[in-house]
Amino acid sequence: MAAYLRRRNSFQLVTRFLNSASLPRRRWLETVAYEELRAQPDKPYTSTAVFIHGFLGSGRNWRSFSRNLLASLSNSSPSSNWRTVMLDMRNHGKSTERELHPPHNIENAAKDLADLVNAEGWSWPEVVIGHSLGGKVALQFAQSCSRGDYGHSALLPQQLWVLDSVVGEVSPENTNEEVRNVLATLQSLPSQFPSRKWLVSHLMGLGYSKALSDWIGTNLKKVGDHETWIFDLQNAKEMFDSYCEKSYWSLLENPPKGMEIVIVRAEKSDRWDQDAIERIQKLASQGVSDSLGKVSFCVLPNAGHWVHVDNPTGLLEIVASKIASL
Repeated sequence: MAAYLRRRNSFQLVTRFLNSASLPRRRWLETVAYEELRAQPDKPYTSTAVFIHGFLGSGRNWRSFSRNLLASLSNSSPSSNWRTVMLDMRNHGKSTERELHPPHNIENAAKDLADLVNAEGWSWPEVVIGHSLGGKVALQFAQSCSRGDYGHSALLPQQLWVLDSVVGEVSPENTNEEVRNVLATLQSLPSQFPSRKWLVSHLMGLGYSKALSDWIGTNLKKVGDHETWIFDLQNAKEMFDSYCEKSYWSLLENPPKGMEIVIVRAEKSDRWDQDAIERIQKLASQGVSDSLGKVSFCVLPNAGHWVHVDNPTGLLEIVASKIASL
């Protein structure tokens, strides 16, 4: 086991990876990469919140938000010691270097989290937070836990957060046209680029905004004298197709006892249709029964789909207050 430690603003960031040379082959289990933040690294953690990023993102997208969340939780509950774990999903970030078995779909992306918990010997996370594609991975994780797919020792999270992720199937003509256009563009490009600046300029020349072009450019890494993608584009596309095909309305209609599913819709998001909004509002109005869990629905004002970038303060207020109530 190797660890890279860095201190910033009194928090400790721990990036860990399993080293096959240090473990017997018969015990070796390849897992996704992750980063860990703790407010009090010298004390045992008491609770865990896992972040699952969106399509073509990585765990580092959530570092700043995680730091602020930990600071807020430390202030509101000084006796607790929360930690955050930020995953790099399969085919994204540092996990592209791992040998993770296909198919590359939502089910296996969720199982990657369960495999990581088991491989590291962790307790099961109290909170799982998924954005966009990661929102459906979080829902699948809860569904598989409730079915016993991860074994009898697996425990459901107490809170499951779904940040601006469509719960049902996504029709080809609905809401994700921008994503499909980006995918088609990236597939038409060479796999290597002279520089990040060149890529951003090229994308802007194709009509993409500077903000989107800059964000796509963050997915490059230096290899020799050129830049290449940090994600596996073809396998990531398989994950996106799986995202569009999956529906979790049955889970929301019958949330497992003891778990709250919190759906957050960005006020300016283009991902939602009115029928889905009304359906979730109806489920959220039902409250808690003796045999089922709870569904909550929040709207994040002044934010588009990139909730943690557009309105991080507003999102923090919503998330921190609920987590602190556990």
